[in-house]
Formats: sequence, C-alpha cells, structure tokens
Amino acid sequence: MADGGWRMADGGWRMADGRWRMADEGGNSDRSSSASVRVPLIVIVGPTAAGKTALSVRLAAALGGEIISADSRQIYRGMDIGAAKATAAERGRVPHHLLDIVDPDRALTLAEYQTMAYTLIAEIHARGQVPFLVGGAGQYVRAVIEGWGIPKVAPQPALRAELETQAAAAGSEALHARLAAWDPTAAARIDHRNVRRVIRALEVCLVSGRPITELQRKTPPPYRILQIGVTRPRPELYARIDARVDRMIADGLVAEVERLAAAGYDWQLPAMSGLGYRQIGQHLRGEISLDEAIALIKRQTRRFVRQQYTWFSLDDPVIRWVDPGETPFEAVLALAHDFLA
Repeated sequence: MADGGWRMADGGWRMADGRWRMADEGGNSDRSSSASVRVPLIVIVGPTAAGKTALSVRLAAALGGEIISADSRQIYRGMDIGAAKATAAERGRVPHHLLDIVDPDRALTLAEYQTMAYTLIAEIHARGQVPFLVGGAGQYVRAVIEGWGIPKVAPQPALRAELETQAAAAGSEALHARLAAWDPTAAARIDHRNVRRVIRALEVCLVSGRPITELQRKTPPPYRILQIGVTRPRPELYARIDARVDRMIADGLVAEVERLAAAGYDWQLPAMSGLGYRQIGQHLRGEISLDEAIALIKRQTRRFVRQQYTWFSLDDPVIRWVDPGETPFEAVLALAHDFLA
C-alpha cells in the first residue's frame, strides 16, 4: 500500500498469444504470468437494489480505489435514471469507468467489454490505485475474472440469414448436425432447439475456420481476487426494488424515455427493451397505463433478481456475502484491508 492505494511498479498485464504477460515501463510484454506475482482486484457483485453502489463507493473511497462498472445498461449514454447509474456526487467521490461509453443504438460486444475492463485494471494498478469491478451483470463479471475466451467474430447478417433459411427448410436437427461435424463439443452443449445459439456457433466456425470451443477456452487473468457479494433477505430486497422504481418515476424516468424516443432510438433496440425502458415505452405507445407499467417494472425486476442469483449463488464459497443491513461497514473494510495486506 502507498498513499492510500496499491502501488504497482510495472506497467500492468497484457494478453499476448493466449498468455498473460507483464508489460515493462515501456509497455513491452516480456514476462509470463507467475503465481507469485498477482495484482489485487476487488469484485463486488449481487442482485439489483441490494446496495452494491453505496458499498463500493465507501470502500473505494477508503482504500484509494477506482470503480469499473459491470452493468450491461450503464454503458449507454442518456440512460441514467432507468439504469440507476452512480450519482454525480458518488462519481465525484470516486472515479467511475465504463459508464456512458456508447449510444443506445450501438451494440457493445462482450469481447469489447472484456478488453476495456482489462485495460482499465492495468491502468488503475499503474496509478497505484485499487481496481473495483462492480455490478450485477453475470456475463460481464465472469468474462473478466475467469478470462473467458470470446471469439472475436462480428455478426454476419447474410450468413445468419442463410443458416436461418436452412433451419427452416431442413429443420433445427439438420443444422445442429452441421455444427456437430465442425465442433462436436459445442454441439453436445447446445440443444438443437436453440437455433439462435446453433447459428452463432456455426457462424464462428465458418468465419474463423476453427471450432468455437477452441476459441472459447478460458485463460484466468493474473489477478488475486476478493469477491464480495451484497445481498439482503428477499422480502427486504423486493421492498427496496419497489421503492427504487417509485423513485425512478419521481426522478423523471418517463421523460427520459420520451427523450430517447424523440431522438430516434427504435423501441426494438436492446437498450430500449431493457427493464424500465420497455415498460415505459409500452405506456408511451398507449398500450398500457402508467400504473400498469410501474407494476410491470417491479414484477419483472423481481424476476430478474432471481436470475442474477443463478450467476452469483449464495452457496458459492468464493463469494464473501454481506448484508449491509446486518454487517457493519467496518467489518467489510477490515476484510478488504486484510486482502490487500
């Protein structure tokens, strides 16, 4: 520790040729990763409305940290209220990264997110600060901390249309058999009825010329990781969800969605079909009342929370679960201090 943060003399880690290497001060990657040299990363996960943002800001402020968002909605510009981004005051207290990085009509791939996160972690370490990866998007978090191999094959609309036509004409099993010829391991993992996944796997194989499972191999990054899970009793969590949705409405969520629609963002965009935006869009199009939209947001957010717990299990021995209503902040801070020491 130095000046309230973690001091790292070298320029950080870079992925090269499928291996992690430490870059020297000139940015050259010339030393392969070693179990004896691992940089610390604090990861804070948990369901929506549990209190991840508040806890991460307090911890990062106390430890000299910077926060990297792991939220698939907070990446979009102009989507502030519905995405529950950190407030201006919270951002002023602790640097935040990967907020407002793309417009709502721009898709950010998981591979792009992973690369950005790795770059930021290295830069934060080089500044002598502690990186915090914070969010409830299970894919984002796991892709970073487990080092997912993500095929860097852009969507091929013409090829996808061709494969969809084949599936419609010959049946999903025939398309699945074609995948099995290319990559038996991938075919064994994907149900033939999940045509979308079969097509994506075939797309990667056909474009790259390599089995998708070969490209998906994990390469764990050279980090020493502390995972802190933020949770609350289910009734309390649901009450917090209801209160948060009511607060979003009071803060101007309807006007925010109106501005996005007026700017020309299509309702079918992934960003516009996210929780909160989809339901308010239904209201603005006259399909349901505002009260019905609010009730839908609350109900579907509860369902989303149940999905999040499948990514971050309360039984996972790697995650140190805390309840902000029961666990004193000083105890969580001591846990982080011990980890960094």
